[in-house]
Amino acid sequence: MRKALGPAALMFLIAAGGAYGQARRATPKATIEAGALRTPISKYIYGQFIEHLGRCIYGGIWAEMLEDRKFFHPVGAKDSPWEAVGEARNVRMNPILPYVGVQAPEIRLKGDGAPGGIVQKGLGVVAGKSYVGRIVLAADPGAVPIEVSLIWGPGPDDRQAVELRGPKGDYATLPLAFTAAASSDQAGLQIISRGREAFRIGAVSLMPADNVEGFRPDVLALLKELDSPVYRWPGGNFVSGYDWRDGLGERDTRPPRKNPAWLGVESNDVGLHEFLRLCEILGTEPYIAVNSGQGSETMAADEVEYVNGPADAPMGRLRAANGHPAPWKVRFWSIGNEMYGDWQLGHMPLADYALKHNRFANRMWVEDPAVKLIGVGAIGAWSEGMLKESARFMDFMSEHFYVQSRSGLLDHVSQMPREIKRIADAHRAYRKSIPALKDKPIPVALDEWNYWYGPHLYGELGTQYFLKDALGVAAGLHEFFRNSDLFIMANYAQTVNVIGAIKTSKTAAVLDSTGVVLKLYRNHFGSIPVRVSGAPEPLDVAAAWKDAKKKILTVAVVNPTKTAQKLPLTLKGFKPAKTVAKYIITGADELACNVPGREPGVRITELTDVPMADSLSLPPMSIVLYEIGVRS
Repeated sequence: MRKALGPAALMFLIAAGGAYGQARRATPKATIEAGALRTPISKYIYGQFIEHLGRCIYGGIWAEMLEDRKFFHPVGAKDSPWEAVGEARNVRMNPILPYVGVQAPEIRLKGDGAPGGIVQKGLGVVAGKSYVGRIVLAADPGAVPIEVSLIWGPGPDDRQAVELRGPKGDYATLPLAFTAAASSDQAGLQIISRGREAFRIGAVSLMPADNVEGFRPDVLALLKELDSPVYRWPGGNFVSGYDWRDGLGERDTRPPRKNPAWLGVESNDVGLHEFLRLCEILGTEPYIAVNSGQGSETMAADEVEYVNGPADAPMGRLRAANGHPAPWKVRFWSIGNEMYGDWQLGHMPLADYALKHNRFANRMWVEDPAVKLIGVGAIGAWSEGMLKESARFMDFMSEHFYVQSRSGLLDHVSQMPREIKRIADAHRAYRKSIPALKDKPIPVALDEWNYWYGPHLYGELGTQYFLKDALGVAAGLHEFFRNSDLFIMANYAQTVNVIGAIKTSKTAAVLDSTGVVLKLYRNHFGSIPVRVSGAPEPLDVAAAWKDAKKKILTVAVVNPTKTAQKLPLTLKGFKPAKTVAKYIITGADELACNVPGREPGVRITELTDVPMADSLSLPPMSIVLYEIGVRS
């Protein structure tokens, strides 16, 4: 059942005008008490989350262009992206001589000069751009040469071929390089021979030549714009069926697996080393979830030792053998994901899971006493039980929430702060009622939060976001700021494509509307919140000193209505400079959005030297952030 509206929500409805019927207009006003300081905002409020799901990593952050590149599915099967070239019956899966996994495609040639092999279509290429890769081949002498072609059109000249004269015999890895002469989103990679006998393909890879250690440079650039201080990985539901050891060693020999929680195949191309290298490239902190679903405390302890242990420890020696002698010293670790839900692999009753959590914590702290452990929470009986039984065995508690679409703009926006406040209120009550928290209050890591609705335009769970969602995310950030004493971390879920702040096509990437908001606040909003009083409804107002120097006060206002608003502003304990900087996010309508390869519909407009006034002007459906200097 829908909850009854409170006074603030009723005021919102009265003020919203055209969207809800013209009614008596409220007159918003606000007072900012610059001397009434609150707990500093944790930088980890701007965290992100990436999971092995849909096109978040593969087809998003990772630059690999080919799907099922290690042939988990038989060529030509319903779920395989590969097709036979020539007679389909001449392409069979060999389970006796695989290079990786349990099978390899074997192409038996007729010896009449007709081509036989396989092809993957639907690739995106850009004219003049170079592509590099490799192929793992085993061939009978008569099958050589093998021809690998990048094809960007239907004509005989719309391709570039690489002729491989080896190997003759066992598997060998051979390099590939191409330059596309035309752009296409239906390009293909074809592997054929016109000889006799047979050849096998162990694995094949193709990436743009400008990839950065395997990552897409356009996506990396946007991730750097987000400037998130922490990334949670690898899940999510995925982690409860994930063996972290599958992601170690040479990429081509890592086993392909069925994604344990979602659709598709997990190639294991992105494992611990790749994730931690991504964090180094971005200058961010890693946050690793361990498998407390189908996994064991020994598996988790080994993972901590592998990541953080000395080079002479058993797992440290393995890490060094895999190319990284020095420990990474990762601080943040969560024990499991959403173990309260029957959808979660390894789900069990609360009483049993609390004992399991405690065993995990003890073993992980043995390997590294400095790690910060995050327990699984879900407000209500689960969070209460975990806090009563396991508070001594965690540093923070995880909470998650997602909201869907609502028909009214105001109702859609206000879901975000309402859910965050609901979680905050519950944890404040726990601190009063649970004895274990009297001496050890547990901060909250809200490590999944977002809107989740709409068609999947960007792969599995790849929803499009709009201006109305951007307004809600901004209002959600304001609620985090109002509860800065409680929230130690929040991780927007997820980062790329999958309900993501970034959206990609095969050849382009863009910050979605919600990503634009996260960028604005991360780069410009302050870190020491101050009290906002008055009656700002229907607007949502937050304010904070930029830093401890208290030279710049930031004021952010969300206008979730379809009419322009004026906000009379009283500043206490602060004399503003005569001019200010002003950042505006808005769009043509509430469904304005950003699509890869198109002009953005939602963007940040920056204005400098704007005269400071007693009243702030706010466009319809907007977020406006002011940087107000102290008058000298």
